Amino acid sequence: MKNLASLFLLFLSITSFAQNIEIPKDTTVVTEHSVRIKGQNIDYSATTGMQPVWNEDGEPIASLYYTYYKRSDVKNTEDRPLVISFNGGPGSASVWMHIAYTGPRVLKIDDEGFPVQPYGIEENPYSILDVADIVYVNPVNTGYSRPIPDADGKVDREKFFGVNADISYLAEWTNTFVTRNSRWLSPKYLIGESYGTTRVSGLALELQNSQWMYLNGVILVSPTELGIEREGPVEVANRLPYFTAAAWYHKALPDRLQNRDLEELLPEVEAYAINEVLPVLVKGGFAEESNRKEIAAQMAEYSGISEEIILQNNLEVPIRYFWKELLRNKSGYTIGRLDSRYLGLDEKEAGDSPDYNAELTSWLHSFTPAINHYLREELNFKTDLKYFMFGPVHPWDRTGNNSGDNLRQAMAQNPNLDVMIQSGYFDGATTYFNAKYSLWQIDPSGKMKDRLNFKGYRSGHMMYLRNEDLQNANDDIREFIQKTLPTEGASAKY
Repeated sequence: MKNLASLFLLFLSITSFAQNIEIPKDTTVVTEHSVRIKGQNIDYSATTGMQPVWNEDGEPIASLYYTYYKRSDVKNTEDRPLVISFNGGPGSASVWMHIAYTGPRVLKIDDEGFPVQPYGIEENPYSILDVADIVYVNPVNTGYSRPIPDADGKVDREKFFGVNADISYLAEWTNTFVTRNSRWLSPKYLIGESYGTTRVSGLALELQNSQWMYLNGVILVSPTELGIEREGPVEVANRLPYFTAAAWYHKALPDRLQNRDLEELLPEVEAYAINEVLPVLVKGGFAEESNRKEIAAQMAEYSGISEEIILQNNLEVPIRYFWKELLRNKSGYTIGRLDSRYLGLDEKEAGDSPDYNAELTSWLHSFTPAINHYLREELNFKTDLKYFMFGPVHPWDRTGNNSGDNLRQAMAQNPNLDVMIQSGYFDGATTYFNAKYSLWQIDPSGKMKDRLNFKGYRSGHMMYLRNEDLQNANDDIREFIQKTLPTEGASAKY
């Protein structure tokens, strides 16, 4: 089935190259706007358009769609931070953080993030545009970005669709953008969400080593594994705190746990996962039966699913099974993968995984009409190209993913580089405890731990969809930027 899916995506990719729609190669459209942030009126320009990716011979091989927001009343950009924003997938457009998180315009959704009609956008009173300019970048085959076929009508997929190829060409593109927009003297930050965290972790080192561009900060929103190994017992044990969080949200825990505050409860579960569950998983089938039963009983308490099911799975309950099982005998609904606050409705209550991702289908309700309308009608970018919410980028070459170690190396080389992780407790795809684990593993020496920060939120993968966390998470970025700007005259040294 996976092979068929890959072939279908490859077919889509080939056919998209063959469309008789002109790909804009180097265009800009500038519009002027105003937004009220933190009680202050902020005037800004929005520059949107296409900027080429060049090959070694100076020929355009792709054209990337971007949107650049620049505060209008700041004339000297030497002290003005620039945030370069990427989403993930791979194959996902920059739409998510662009019109739901850090930008000056935000989706019209309810306070918990669910779609409402009529669809559209409104002012974002929590945007970070008051403290930093922002550019949202769409890698090849996301948004309106496209590869440019050669004279024979062919595209060299290896230049774009893989961990290291992606990092390499985006570093070149970023250099061009920074040069064109006279931002070399500005403090610079990368922010990436989901697979975008792999992208920006690799870019941090690539920009330093290949473009001689040094950063002040990297923000990882709902990070992936970053090439940090955790297969086997570690992967299984790390699931338990997320199970607790999701069960707590759906009031599926025993009263003695349910009545506690989530953030007071989770450290207890984290410690249990590391100190009790992990050693038993390491022993596998050779663990004492009494010990296995004791662990299963406690895991059942913490997860909201039965001890019998945990034992049937040898203490290794698949995460997809959990999404199906948690509410099976309560309401019959499934829970979402990327955000387990969302409920799905399957054809049958039986089975070992949900029929669909409840959260993603909900998000596409509100994001797709909003971004298509906004770019054309408010930012005045006109094209017949389809806006790829998820574009054809597969097969994706995942070999040589050392992005976590690359980020560590970038931090080691640059004493001014700090990192912040933001995670939602109800994210079942890139779980918050795996994010903490990555944070711990990035710097095995412990010498840079004061430059590594974690922030958790009571929402999911896109924590900013919940209004309270839209404010909190933007405030955390705002504070991170302000804290990591070097004081005047301070040297970058250990």
